[in-house]
Amino acid sequence: MLYLELLESKANTKSSYIYFFIAGIVLIAFNLRPAITSLGPLVGMIQEDVGLAHWSAGLLMSLPLVVFAIMSPLVPKIANKLSNELTLIIGLTSLLIGIAIRSIPMTFFLFAGTLLAGLGIAIGNVLLPAVVKEKFPEKFGLMTSVYSTSMGLIASLASGISIPLAMDLNLGWQGAQIVWTIPVVVAILLWIFLRKSNGRDSKAIQQSMGSSSNRLWSTPLAWQIAIFMGFQSFLFYVTISWLPEILHSHGISMGTAGWMLSFTQLVGLPASFFIPVLAGRSKSQVWIAFTLGLCSVVGYSGLLLGTSYPILILSIILIGVALGGSFPLALTFIGLRARNANQAASLSGMTQSTGYLLAAVGPLFIGYLFDLAHSWTMPIIALIIVSVVVIIFGMLSGRNRYV
Repeated sequence: MLYLELLESKANTKSSYIYFFIAGIVLIAFNLRPAITSLGPLVGMIQEDVGLAHWSAGLLMSLPLVVFAIMSPLVPKIANKLSNELTLIIGLTSLLIGIAIRSIPMTFFLFAGTLLAGLGIAIGNVLLPAVVKEKFPEKFGLMTSVYSTSMGLIASLASGISIPLAMDLNLGWQGAQIVWTIPVVVAILLWIFLRKSNGRDSKAIQQSMGSSSNRLWSTPLAWQIAIFMGFQSFLFYVTISWLPEILHSHGISMGTAGWMLSFTQLVGLPASFFIPVLAGRSKSQVWIAFTLGLCSVVGYSGLLLGTSYPILILSIILIGVALGGSFPLALTFIGLRARNANQAASLSGMTQSTGYLLAAVGPLFIGYLFDLAHSWTMPIIALIIVSVVVIIFGMLSGRNRYV
């Protein structure tokens, strides 16, 4: 009888731990975007208060992406030394300090804080797929959909409430930033609890991470996933940066164009949730990659050819579905093409390094094309070509095999 009670107690404890772990994963996801997406709407206020030139403000927005590209390959090695849990806590702490000191109205603290926040986010970006692969190997697709959708929701919310927090609640741009330290503190406390409860701290799983990481850089499939991640990131950040201007060139007011950009992100949320679930249930994801890529090609072609409001709306919907589904599909590839958690961490570091490097270059390159041509025709054709590249490497990545 006592033995049965002990078994039941152990099962209940394990069940509670899993629920806490799911909450921990969602909280990590909550904190991976607001420090970036909340900054854009406040840039004008920051420029006025701190005295930043436009190029400095642009650098401030691009700095996290450059940090992601540099830091991503290093994160698995750090986790190998310390453990996934402790590395995540360090990342969250860096994010907390970064947001806090970025709120000091001085140029040095603004950039230093953004650098620290970028370091913290890079750690979460890389380790989250590995942690999910470790704890939920049979439910990787479902858990990826949960945290990628959470990431998208909070990113949209952060963009939308930044100005109301700063102006309507009289918090200023500093207070509007400090608000985002609250979910970081909650996440740190929960992960400290999870680390103590876990006990083994994921050490056994990480023993072979170093050799796995080195081998991946010479594996064709790993490069195919990396290129897919890179060019879908390219499309996302170019769209975020330039879609309002493209729509404005079609005669739409900048205010309406801004709302249409928000709509592009919101319409992609269902795809963000369902694509990883479908991918996780399918042995091959080739058809999913092709469908999303086709949506991208048709969507950007609509921007090129569209002369009516309905065509532009349809184009935005297709682009939103493509972008909303492609990023979680890339994350799902990391888990499905890796044999274990340590390989997933290494693959995540490699693919996200490539991805954010291309993401940082994307808006600058498309802006340069516009300056050359003085119209959006050439930049949009470039986006259509990139969409075709995304289809090709998405289909290659979607084949049922391991790195």
